[in-house]
Amino acid sequence: MLSIFLHSMESILTIIIMFMTGWLLTHIGWLNGQTSETFSKLILNVSLPCYMFWNLSAQFDRAKLEELGGGLVVPFLSIGLTYLLGVLVSNLLKVKKGRKGIFRSVFFTSNTIFIGLAVNLALFGEASTPYVLLYYIANTMFFWTVGNYEIRKDGALECGPARFTRRSFTKMLNPALAGFAIAIAFILLGIKLPDFIMESSRYIGEMTTPLAMLFIGIVLHSIRPGDIRLDRDIVVLILARFLICPLTVVLLERFIPLPPLMAKVFVIQSAMPAMTSTGVVAKSYGADYEFGTLVTVLTTLISMISIPVYMVLL
Repeated sequence: MLSIFLHSMESILTIIIMFMTGWLLTHIGWLNGQTSETFSKLILNVSLPCYMFWNLSAQFDRAKLEELGGGLVVPFLSIGLTYLLGVLVSNLLKVKKGRKGIFRSVFFTSNTIFIGLAVNLALFGEASTPYVLLYYIANTMFFWTVGNYEIRKDGALECGPARFTRRSFTKMLNPALAGFAIAIAFILLGIKLPDFIMESSRYIGEMTTPLAMLFIGIVLHSIRPGDIRLDRDIVVLILARFLICPLTVVLLERFIPLPPLMAKVFVIQSAMPAMTSTGVVAKSYGADYEFGTLVTVLTTLISMISIPVYMVLL
């Protein structure tokens, strides 16, 4: 149990060290606000689409995608239900403009790869990987469609329509989702690209997490210590990330029987901290990216407590 605990903590500490590196480099003047804008563009338009394409293409083939496809029901239902709940809660709390889209996005999506994969491997071993990726597929599709739409609609740089229309659907399209969709299409069609293209996608894609962590560090440096406080919105999001979302999965699993390991992986994935890309996306649309970054950092730190709790429960 101790070794599993230490392995799971390593993934959290790795993230903390990386975004604190960004904070330190900003503090000594090597990075600044202009750098954060450049990182934001690189992540959203270059590295993340490559990462989406390479990651799915490397992990799945058509047979595996079809074999595991039935397991997508619970992730899609649970994320969809918590999205609707997030919309209801944000309206009831009257979350202010600029952070409402971020609030909704964080409420129902989680960090399923960088932290989620590492934690599940530590807890359950390599056998958990296919189920981790199933939840990742649902989570990624929701974040880069519905979550992206909510943040974009709420941002100062985008006056999105009040209703969800065909026009608003086209506004959700972005390079990251394009990389994801192309990978799924290639897998289903059995198209194999040359190794040099796959390796190029891998190298460029692997820049995503380090750049996102440095971006978080830059933004964190701009936040004054007095601004770091647990206000109402942040407390609700912490409850959503670590209590409401996992409970939703547990309740669904009572009505939709799943293999024991798959069920445990889905619970763990739903209880991960906020997506590291939240602040990056918020900045690109003129939303309250400082709030998005703060929520990402705080939920990551709190996961150092919540993950051991779930380890004991599972």
